[in-house]
Amino acid sequence: MNELILFEKFFWFGFAALGFGILFNAPPRTLFAIWLGGAIGGILKIILLYYNKDAIVLASFTGAIAVGIISIPIAHYRHVPPMIFAIPSVIPLIPGVFAYRTTLGFIKLTGAIGADYNTILAETMNNGLKTLFILMSLAVGVAIPMHVMRKESAKNIRLIKK
Repeated sequence: MNELILFEKFFWFGFAALGFGILFNAPPRTLFAIWLGGAIGGILKIILLYYNKDAIVLASFTGAIAVGIISIPIAHYRHVPPMIFAIPSVIPLIPGVFAYRTTLGFIKLTGAIGADYNTILAETMNNGLKTLFILMSLAVGVAIPMHVMRKESAKNIRLIKK
């Protein structure tokens, strides 16, 4: 994979997350961390898809877990809830093209007849299930690190100072 294209995708995934952070009125001191979380989650998904194009659900899940894991220490450092970083950073991983194809398939089904109907129905269901499973993997991928790594409030966590 070309490193320049990889860096460009890293850059734009970060800015997509930053845009959602601004849209959701995230505090200004958190915007760089939101950019970084979106860039890391997105580039991890792209790298995994490069090696296995069929594993989009697993790649999205891995990107969401990475975002969830890095949001916890950043939240402690910035003194804000981890969801401030996780939600805007994971939104660019949402599968817009599969949702669009699902909707378009439902529209095509209204005028299809015969064998055409079965083909369109199969493609529509395939795209719809991919959308559903990717969205579920994003939700679970962000939630798992939040529940496993954080047993108490971020305010009560004390870092060991050397």
